[in-house]
Amino acid sequence: MAKGVLIVLSGPSGTGKGTVCRDLCRQNPNLYCSVSVTTRSPRPGEREGESYYFSSEERFRELIEQDAFLEWACVYGNYYGTLRQQVEEKLSKGIDVILEIDTQGAKHIRREVRDAVFIFLLPPSMNELWQRIHGRGTDDSESIKQRFAAAYQELKEIREYDYLVINENVTDAVKDIQAIILAEKCRIKKDKDYLSRFFEEGETFDLSLY
Repeated sequence: MAKGVLIVLSGPSGTGKGTVCRDLCRQNPNLYCSVSVTTRSPRPGEREGESYYFSSEERFRELIEQDAFLEWACVYGNYYGTLRQQVEEKLSKGIDVILEIDTQGAKHIRREVRDAVFIFLLPPSMNELWQRIHGRGTDDSESIKQRFAAAYQELKEIREYDYLVINENVTDAVKDIQAIILAEKCRIKKDKDYLSRFFEEGETFDLSLY
C-alpha cells in the first residue's frame, strides 16, 4: 500500500483555509483534515474533536515535553499543535492528510517530513484580504489590525512553498488543490515501492507465455 501524501495548507487569517479544507474532505473520502490541539477558548459552533481538541496550557506543555506534536506554534497568545500519532497513523494506511497550519508550523513540518507538499492560499488582493479579516465579525478593531499586520509578514514566506492557490471562490480553489494532490501522487518519487515491484516483475517475466 502506498503511503498517503501530507499536504500543508497555510495562508493569512481570512483567506478561507478552514472552508477550503472542509470542502476538500467532503469531496475526497481518502483525504483527512487533521484536527489541531489548541489552548484558546471555543468559539460559538465549534465542537471538541471536530473543530479542535481544546486543552489547558498546562496540558499542552506536557504534550510538548512528550514530543507528541509533529509541529506546534504560539499564535496571538494561544498555542496550536498537530498530534504526531494522529497524522502518522493515517499516512501509514494510505490516507492523505491535510494540515491547516500557519507558516511557523510549516517550518517545523519541513524539518520533520521530507516529502510533504506545501500550498499557500491567498485571496485575490490585499484589499480583499482586509475585507475578509474585517468581515469575520469575531475580533475587535485592535485584533483586526494585528491580524492584518501578521498577514503581511506571512506573505514573505510564500517562496518557501511549492504551490500558490488564489482563493477567489472556494469551488475553484478546491479544484486547484485537488489537481495538486493528484499530480503529487503521480510523481515518481512518491511511488518508489511501486517501481521496485514493477522492475522485480520485469526480471522474472516469462516471454515464452506470449
